[in-house]
Amino acid sequence: MTRTIQGIEQGRADYAYQCALKGSKDSKAKEYKSYVKKVPMMIKTNGLGATVAFAMSKSKEANNWTLIYEQIYNWLKQDENSFLINNASGDLSEIIIQLNSKQYRAVTNEVLALFNWLRRFAEGLIEGDVENND
Repeated sequence: MTRTIQGIEQGRADYAYQCALKGSKDSKAKEYKSYVKKVPMMIKTNGLGATVAFAMSKSKEANNWTLIYEQIYNWLKQDENSFLINNASGDLSEIIIQLNSKQYRAVTNEVLALFNWLRRFAEGLIEGDVENND
């Protein structure tokens, strides 16, 4: 079944809203919002692989980086998006570094599109900003 661009965008928006809602219920919601706003620039500056590796390294203990990492992974492995990572299993960092150039660009663009929505919803659902974070 072919999905329209509008349908894809609505699915992405719905998923991003659910993610932002979950992030807003955490005691460190402002931190989540801050990280969500940083991720797109991190991807553009360092690449998706390095950004995902960073999130993974920061997620040793359960925190907002863990949540963001899981949200990216869960979005990419949904049925309608699984073509991006070819139904691969294992760690997201490992999957990303094994992608060919075309797949890597497609996954990067998809994650950036997701974070465009995620940033908007996080800003709308979470009041205030973090004064000091890493």
